[in-house]
Amino acid sequence: MKKQRNSKQRQMILDAVSARCDHPTADQIYLDVRAKDEKISRGTVYRNLGVLSENAEITNVKVPAADRYDLRLDRHYHIFCTSCGRVFDAPLGYHTEYDAQIAQETGFQIQRHRLLFEGLCPDCQMKNQK
Repeated sequence: MKKQRNSKQRQMILDAVSARCDHPTADQIYLDVRAKDEKISRGTVYRNLGVLSENAEITNVKVPAADRYDLRLDRHYHIFCTSCGRVFDAPLGYHTEYDAQIAQETGFQIQRHRLLFEGLCPDCQMKNQK
């Protein structure tokens, strides 16, 4: 893929992702950037998030409801709260042996796998007990 020049808007979007540690949605990033540049469009933010993901400058985290974005580029797993929708990094190392096993059994050349745990976060568990 052809590397695109880093525009002022793309840098603002990357900075907005960098400023958060909560795996923000594109809409959350749009609102953060819009607070600094009221002329930026939602389409510009979405398009640049895609470019940043394709260029491996951020990670696109696929979860139910809306994609999320993560500045962490290392391979790691996520936990999705099915009640509040928040996304967390899972405290579990990436298992390369899964890639090797699937490659051996299927003939695929595996690049990576993604694992998403789903459940109730501690905050939502507390709310449900009340």
